[in-house]
Amino acid sequence: MLIFYFTATGNSLSVAKRIGGELLSIPQIIDRPELDFKDDAIGLVFPIYGYGPPKMVKRFLEKATWAAEYAFAIGTYGNKPGAAMENMQNGTRRCQRPFDYAESLLMVDNYLPYYDTKDQIAKLGEKRTEENLVRIVEEVKARRPRWAVATQSQRADTMFVQSRRRPFLDGNKAKSYLVDETCDRCGVCAKVCPAHNIEVAHDGISFLERCEFCLACVHLCPQRALRLRREKGRARFMNPEVTLDEIIEANNRTNNQTNLAPT
Repeated sequence: MLIFYFTATGNSLSVAKRIGGELLSIPQIIDRPELDFKDDAIGLVFPIYGYGPPKMVKRFLEKATWAAEYAFAIGTYGNKPGAAMENMQNGTRRCQRPFDYAESLLMVDNYLPYYDTKDQIAKLGEKRTEENLVRIVEEVKARRPRWAVATQSQRADTMFVQSRRRPFLDGNKAKSYLVDETCDRCGVCAKVCPAHNIEVAHDGISFLERCEFCLACVHLCPQRALRLRREKGRARFMNPEVTLDEIIEANNRTNNQTNLAPT
């Protein structure tokens, strides 16, 4: 079984690890000249941003082809999934092997412009994350089908939000970041950035124009030197089921990006 995943603070990676199989980080493979895969089962695990997948996940789906007896998609989210999973299944049904199974999983919401992460962590028990993750893993391993069906309200909300996402997708969201004097230029922010959007020099760090706004750099800075111009709190989050080294291994693109195209 192959599982493609995109992770920032570890939620989606933790889900992929629980399902098992061979895990392939989308940031590490996205710029391969060929993205053709074959296995008995193939899965996709990603965070839902604004009722849809991250930019890089969308680009991966546009480029990749796969052959599998069973295909599944899991979207992790912190507030509402909208019609993300229904759209995901409908999209693959039109262009390639469709997902037989699509489900979303409510987890900690770490979107700092809207939520105080400390409060979100405290509410984790109410979200039944572990219970639902156990069910999802069992269903996927049993190769069960699940068709995602959104409500009319979810579809309407998704259409509205998606119509306003263009500024969110322009790659310049890193302009929302501030770096304070506690930054010691350790380079962790650059290593956890899936878009290879951060450059570290002796005199500071700089941001390019392909930001995914995944907030990995902000949440995982060891010094907590990175913050947003507008955020609800200074608490930070990393999924306890993964390590910083695992996220770096998944997202660090500094060694394989000689001709990186904007994402």
